[in-house]
Amino acid sequence: QVQLVESGGGLVQAGGSLRLSCAASGRTFSRNAMGWFRQAPGKEREFVAAINYFGRTYYADSVKGRFTISRDNAKNTLYLQMNSLKPEDTAVYYCAADAAIDPPRVAPAYNYWGQGTQVTVSS
Repeated sequence: QVQLVESGGGLVQAGGSLRLSCAASGRTFSRNAMGWFRQAPGKEREFVAAINYFGRTYYADSVKGRFTISRDNAKNTLYLQMNSLKPEDTAVYYCAADAAIDPPRVAPAYNYWGQGTQVTVSS
């Protein structure tokens, strides 16, 4: 059974940093694109960042320069380093794996999802 488990969310003040992790089990995703999405209350799920098989990274304009996506294939784990956090970054953050297209910017392209981790940024 494939599982993606996010961790690292929490409450942080504006300007602070958090590092999200997504541990995959049940299969390896080293040859697949993985990504992060987020969903704020009352809003649709939106793309945050992704990394493809070749290590190329993609970012939403709203997080470019502040967030960094990376992966450790040996650990089958995806990361999202979030710096200079803003209140508008508050959302549930979801890890996704095995995108069928490249660039992997759209949620329906992914076959596996985690349960999400809450990130709250106070002003």
